[in-house]
Amino acid sequence: MSSFDLSGRVAVVTGGNGGIGLGMARGLAEAGAAIVVAARNREKSEGAVAALAESGAQSAFVELDVADEESCRDMVRQTVERFGRLDILVNNAGMSIRKPPETYAAAEWRQVLDTNLTGAFLCAQAAHPVMKRGGRGKIINIGSMMSIFGAGYAAPYSASKGAIVQMTKSLAISWAPDNIQVNAVLPGWIDTELTINARRQVEGLHERVLRRTPAGRWGDPRDLAGIAVFLAAPASDFVTGAAIPVDGGFSVEI
Repeated sequence: MSSFDLSGRVAVVTGGNGGIGLGMARGLAEAGAAIVVAARNREKSEGAVAALAESGAQSAFVELDVADEESCRDMVRQTVERFGRLDILVNNAGMSIRKPPETYAAAEWRQVLDTNLTGAFLCAQAAHPVMKRGGRGKIINIGSMMSIFGAGYAAPYSASKGAIVQMTKSLAISWAPDNIQVNAVLPGWIDTELTINARRQVEGLHERVLRRTPAGRWGDPRDLAGIAVFLAAPASDFVTGAAIPVDGGFSVEI
């Protein structure tokens, strides 16, 4: 078996119906994995599943609310019922509310943290016993440049993504004896629906990103496919607790 061959493996990608999630799902599928797109929007998710199926991948949609503990457990149960196993979990579901920090309502703060951070924890927690029984597992948590930097217009999002890195380290340490590797990917500025909205709301963001990024462009969701395959495959069996930027050099530019 190739170090990057995922044939016979089953991957769940939360929020895998578009953007970074779908970009990663495509990469995992091309490497041979069966894909479960776990999300709330049925119509959008079924479109993603159809696109994956057109490329020859086994794929299915499972409805998921990451902020609901029982929904996370049911997602894992349905995945195992459908495919017989769960090898890879990509915790990608996320959201942001952009406004000055003094204007957030407590409910808005909790909504972002519950989706981005607590949801990732609940999905990982639900997946753990299945992976442990299978003798191995890969969990990939999606952070952000806001795991490293701050943003005045995204306090809860930044808090959640900084915490994703620390949670990743804790899970990596705890579950290493179970042969489960847990890592984080920190995407830079990727051209997605989420960042299109950010460009509308944050004046001058597009120009600042281009100026700061040595690669001279916004990322494409397909730019995340390779790191997803690496962190899901046997090639990364001795890599755990890492937080890896995929950002065209944004985080190393002065």
